[in-house]
Amino acid sequence: MALYAGKTPDEDSANFFGMIHNLDLNVGKMMAWLEDKGLDKNTLVIMINDNGGTAGVKVFNAAMHGAKGSPWLGGTRGFSFWRLPGAIKPADCGALTTHLDFFRTLAALAGAELPPNLQEQAKESRNLLPLLENPSAPWEDRHLFTHVGRWPKGTDPDEAKFNNCAVRNTRYTLVNETKRGLKAAPDSVPHWQLFDVIDDPAQSRDIAGSKPEVVTELSTAYDAWWSSLRGHIDINEKALGPKLNPFAAQYWRQFGGGPSKADYERMDPAKAMTFESRREKGRRG
Repeated sequence: MALYAGKTPDEDSANFFGMIHNLDLNVGKMMAWLEDKGLDKNTLVIMINDNGGTAGVKVFNAAMHGAKGSPWLGGTRGFSFWRLPGAIKPADCGALTTHLDFFRTLAALAGAELPPNLQEQAKESRNLLPLLENPSAPWEDRHLFTHVGRWPKGTDPDEAKFNNCAVRNTRYTLVNETKRGLKAAPDSVPHWQLFDVIDDPAQSRDIAGSKPEVVTELSTAYDAWWSSLRGHIDINEKALGPKLNPFAAQYWRQFGGGPSKADYERMDPAKAMTFESRREKGRRG
């Protein structure tokens, strides 16, 4: 952070760029290690991000609209870098791909044949190898969906169907933005906006009025996608998570520290005693 203090709009963005700097350094260390071990020519290195920008968008956002937590391109578009010298030639590829494609691609690289149950679970995933071999390879259009609205637990998920959502294909994206709190009942009818993301990547011109057929196509696809989720949503709504975050527990066992008083209050006495005894044992080595 100190490298960017006073050079960005605020402390959050200085932290953000400090994290990028740290990542750059460590990727460099990893690449140097691979080269030192003679592994850099036969190791596939993949770097991807999970969502749009956060604090850094105050400084630069590639003219995209929105940020993390929004259905706009600035909140959903990610980068993907693939490096394997001798097998992948340097190039840009504009095909519409998604994180779902990662699984099938690695399976194909490993020569693994997916069993029927995984074939069904990964049916929306695609193998990216044709694009890695030829960025201009034929690539069938597809629909990708975004929903970041969430809803209060115990309420009808259908009431939040159109909370901050989007559906897109290669050329167009249909967006409904809900600027309401999570506890407020959203509109039951979406206020769709349509954008041509090839001609207008900044999503500055709503063309829904002049492209009603595209609105119909994408909104129908969104309705079908939402309907397909109901079984999974119902299961998740009834699921009860652990009283203590298992990631936090693993961190404390590895690096020390422990749960707060509030954490203990969420745990039943037996589990609290068990965890506390493990933590004490960890301190004694």
